[in-house]
Amino acid sequence: MRKVTTVNVNGLRAAAKKGYVEWLTATDAEVVCLQEVRAESHQLADAVREPEGWHAVYAPSSAKGRAGVALLTRREPDAVRVGFGTAEFEDSGRYVEADLPGLTVASLYLPSGEVGTERQDEKERFMAAFLPYLRELRVRAAAAGREVLVCGDWNIAHQEADLKNWRANRKNSGFLPEEREWLSGVLDPADGGYTDVVRALHPEVAGPYSWWSYRGRAFDNDSGWRIDYHMATPGLAGRAVKAYVERAATHDERWSDHAPVTVVYGD
Repeated sequence: MRKVTTVNVNGLRAAAKKGYVEWLTATDAEVVCLQEVRAESHQLADAVREPEGWHAVYAPSSAKGRAGVALLTRREPDAVRVGFGTAEFEDSGRYVEADLPGLTVASLYLPSGEVGTERQDEKERFMAAFLPYLRELRVRAAAAGREVLVCGDWNIAHQEADLKNWRANRKNSGFLPEEREWLSGVLDPADGGYTDVVRALHPEVAGPYSWWSYRGRAFDNDSGWRIDYHMATPGLAGRAVKAYVERAATHDERWSDHAPVTVVYGD
């Protein structure tokens, strides 16, 4: 079995003080994808930067204190690549990928956006550049006999089942029609060609949500969003046997506003 987890840590230095280190020590995942690290590696404590038993790769943002992605793997990667060839996002701390035997795995932090602002324009530019890369990556990997897994915070709820209050969010970034259509393209067998692994294993159910606002009682009421995905090429997706969200038992036990999303893939 191969177990992969993705989680937006909402600031790794803060998360490390609230339970992330203990969670990482306890997990038996073989790959962990982190988003919103919000720190350069030298700013992290040694035990966080280079945890025992892991090979860690960081892709920080040039904008201090923003974004940042990382990959932790039990096995040293054969190759690592930061960015996806678009100059604007090369050092934005939003994408890193690594080659493992038979698999290219990536950690993605897609811009969150805000309607009517430059942040939404940035998100749209990112999406426009990223989908062609996803197609290229899938084709290139297939030619080499490899599967692809792109994990991370995609900042888009694809379907009404992917967020609790979908009616109130139809005009908000993260659930806009054009964003959902773009994600449909990622999942279209004739276009992006990827599979939403968690949804494939949990069809036609609400959630399972992976992000809850810190405001109000969103977590206690399970008023969340499902925006953290495992997007896999069909061969790998077909080997997924179990998917679950590692939701904290209580609000006070959370170390991020996201929860880890874990999938077990058969050999």
